Amino acid sequence: MRLLQTENDLISLIAADDWMMNVLEAVEKVHLPDCWVCAGFIRSKVWDYIYEKEDRTPVADIDVIYYDSSNLTEEKEKHYEQELLKICKDEPWSVKNQARMHVINGSNPYHSSLDGISHFPEIATAIGIKLTNGRLQVAAPYGIHQLSAGIIEPTPFFLENKERYVIYRQRITSKQWHLRWPKLEINLQ
Repeated sequence: MRLLQTENDLISLIAADDWMMNVLEAVEKVHLPDCWVCAGFIRSKVWDYIYEKEDRTPVADIDVIYYDSSNLTEEKEKHYEQELLKICKDEPWSVKNQARMHVINGSNPYHSSLDGISHFPEIATAIGIKLTNGRLQVAAPYGIHQLSAGIIEPTPFFLENKERYVIYRQRITSKQWHLRWPKLEINLQ
């Protein structure tokens, strides 16, 4: 198992990946407010790296989040997806405004994209990255240890509520991460 210990290690790993950098450059061009590419886009790269997978694990979608409390419509999210498709037509874009996601997740309103990331189901998924003027920046409200150690457990938000915890467990079952990365440590508490 390879080591990935710091956010700078993560930044170096992503900076060396031409496909990931092209995705991040495309997102930067759309100029979304408080915008991050997150979740499986990063998680899969890290797990492929630490478990020494030669081929890239395909992602079902590229999660792009932003925060704009002035326009909470799903239509605006779809508009941004279309803008991204104009730049990178073959990517599976999924754009979500974190200013409205609290309604879907049954919680208090989020205050920023980072707040939204902290409400993701798994700690290893609660991570974002963005490119601004040639500089990569990581958003990791719980740090990167669990991600880089191959540990899956719920965020406090999903652990504190029985219904959300059921969703966490369903995701573990449906995602079947253990088939691709058998050495993952999955915590079902």
